[in-house]
Amino acid sequence: MADTPEAVISQAKEGMAKAIESLERNFGRVRTGRASLTLLDGIRVDYYGTPTPINQVAALSIPEPRLIVVQPWESNLVPAIERAILQSDMDLNPTSDGKLVRIPIPKLSEERRKDLVKVVRQMTEDAKVSIRNARRDANSALDKLQKDKEISEDDNRRMKDDVQEATDSYVKEADKVLAAKEAEVLEV
Repeated sequence: MADTPEAVISQAKEGMAKAIESLERNFGRVRTGRASLTLLDGIRVDYYGTPTPINQVAALSIPEPRLIVVQPWESNLVPAIERAILQSDMDLNPTSDGKLVRIPIPKLSEERRKDLVKVVRQMTEDAKVSIRNARRDANSALDKLQKDKEISEDDNRRMKDDVQEATDSYVKEADKVLAAKEAEVLEV
């Protein structure tokens, strides 16, 4: 718990910024019909009994706009990498030649694009809820400071206005990020 109004506002802004960062990270995992290495971020490969991120057991590259190539450090990992990609919920079908794993990124159907827009809108709404929760926590902390007579009623109101300004700013930022991702998803 912060003990000064400035610290309360700083913590609130930090929480709001983290919500935007998390939203952008989650958007990176949404498949848009274009190759992106962030698609593979959540995939873990069984590396000698340990679930390991795919980028720690292989070199990843994008030689073409709709193709990801995975080159494992050890050739005996090829089947494990294929299995991990197939078991992910990404709807990707890897192929291999024993040394490389190629992951073609299929074009999205119109129906799938609309479903993905719903998914990214829900992710954005979740981020906005996190932003509003940070505002609520900050306002509660400011009320407590006022109750403890550490700040005046006028200071409390002024600080709450600052928190609301930050909230509005971060909600607009979330909307901007959403608009960019929607355009990317709907792009044919």
